[in-house]
Amino acid sequence: MRWNPFDGLSFITAILRIHSKFCFWRLQAECENARSEVEADRARMTPPLRIAIATAGRFHVLDLARELNALGYVVDFYSYVPKVRAQRFGLPSRCHRSLLPLALPALALDRFAPAVSPSIREWLVYKSLNLAVMMRLRACDLFIAMSGIYFEAARFAKRQFGATIWLERGSRHILSQDEILAAMPNARRPSRLAINRELAGYALADRIVIPSLHVEESFRRDPTAHAKLFKNPYGVDLSMFPSVERNNSGDKLTLLFVGTWSLRKGCDLLAAAITQTRGTRLVHVGALGDLDFPKSDTRFVHVEPVAQPELQRFYAEADAFVLASREEGLANVLCQALASGLPIICTDRTGGGDLAHTPALGQRITVIPHNNLSALAAAVAELRNRCNAGERFPLLTGSDRETLSWNAYGRRYAEQITAEWRSNDGGARRVVSRSHAAAQ
Repeated sequence: MRWNPFDGLSFITAILRIHSKFCFWRLQAECENARSEVEADRARMTPPLRIAIATAGRFHVLDLARELNALGYVVDFYSYVPKVRAQRFGLPSRCHRSLLPLALPALALDRFAPAVSPSIREWLVYKSLNLAVMMRLRACDLFIAMSGIYFEAARFAKRQFGATIWLERGSRHILSQDEILAAMPNARRPSRLAINRELAGYALADRIVIPSLHVEESFRRDPTAHAKLFKNPYGVDLSMFPSVERNNSGDKLTLLFVGTWSLRKGCDLLAAAITQTRGTRLVHVGALGDLDFPKSDTRFVHVEPVAQPELQRFYAEADAFVLASREEGLANVLCQALASGLPIICTDRTGGGDLAHTPALGQRITVIPHNNLSALAAAVAELRNRCNAGERFPLLTGSDRETLSWNAYGRRYAEQITAEWRSNDGGARRVVSRSHAAAQ
């Protein structure tokens, strides 16, 4: 059989096509690697994002400051919390910026001069804290502050440094919160000054950070503010609240409530639910507020407030945690209870449902309508029956618990920062921390 040169030509052509495709794929891969190296070099050369966090007391933002610092951001934490106390919660001393010397006169007047008009004392505290931050504020790219408290300082950061403004709002929209509190006898409502400052802050902010879905829903009345929301449920120090396996061998289901005994916390409904549900008892840890505690009833035990590390003992001794609040952004005690392995019963105005990060956590959370005694009593009775029948909740794994941690909270925050800075200017501006950039 004679060799056909055209067949050889076709063969060579096919080989060349395969070779050219191979070279193209290899070139693509090398370009991709080069692009990744350039981005990594840029991340290493770009200064990390400078973040200022302004608060009054500790709140949850001290934990936020600690976590963002650990992720490699340059963090300045402005507060009247003493440096020594802040360090006890893990904040490096280099991050602390004290407001106490500048704000002390107004704070002292607010606490020790009740004869002075409350509106004047409130105005002085706001003005002194904002002035203190403005006098101490270092250059920043992102200014995070507690809503209502900081308005002038946030506006200053935007004008002076071109900072992006994120406000931390832990409760419902201020108008919704005021309406709820107005319906409660003797409840302390926000002042007109506080309401106006909140609303002005919502307008100024680039982002409003909230902890729960019911808070988000309350902002629907304000479409402009609602469009700025970023939801990030709070975390907990897992080392302080270890998970404990429980064996309900007592004759009564022991429920735990931590917080002020008050109408706002729904304690009138809680007391009624325990009273009408046989085989249950309630341990309360906290201050006594605007409601009488049923001390004469042996099913109720009251313990005065204790330091946070001491709560571990009460979580370990309880069978479940209950919170009947009528208004609360996200109760941190729910995070503590879940981390300890307790099932929780809570209303739809506590943020408890937002802590169902995993199926195992979700199985431990019972959410009932607020202000509904029958639903609360039914949930307590159902949990009692389950425990009496020997039914156990699945053990929480390390990964379940980790989703409740402040580390996880900080990572979610960092991911939102990264996403927004990249979408705003294509990554040209300093974008992320060094450690977070390396992880991308």
